[in-house]
Amino acid sequence: MPGASEQTRPVKTLSANWTAGADGQDGRFELLIITDDDERHVVAPSAAGMAALVALAQADTVLLWDPPVRTLIVANVVGTMPWTERMRPT
Repeated sequence: MPGASEQTRPVKTLSANWTAGADGQDGRFELLIITDDDERHVVAPSAAGMAALVALAQADTVLLWDPPVRTLIVANVVGTMPWTERMRPT
């Protein structure tokens, strides 16, 4: 992926937990990202960030995780690139 670190890996599994907060509060979200090399990474997005992540993950996209900068790269939001075609699950 152009601009990404050499440690960037395709995402194999994306799971989420939600812990309820006080009544009227958003609670706490945690996202577990497992890359294709079975490395596990946990991040805690806001409720709005979690909603956006779920929408992007459900789309026909390719997800990559760049751990040094804690960046989830979402490719193929519109269109495709040759390098992402090789990464699509069969």
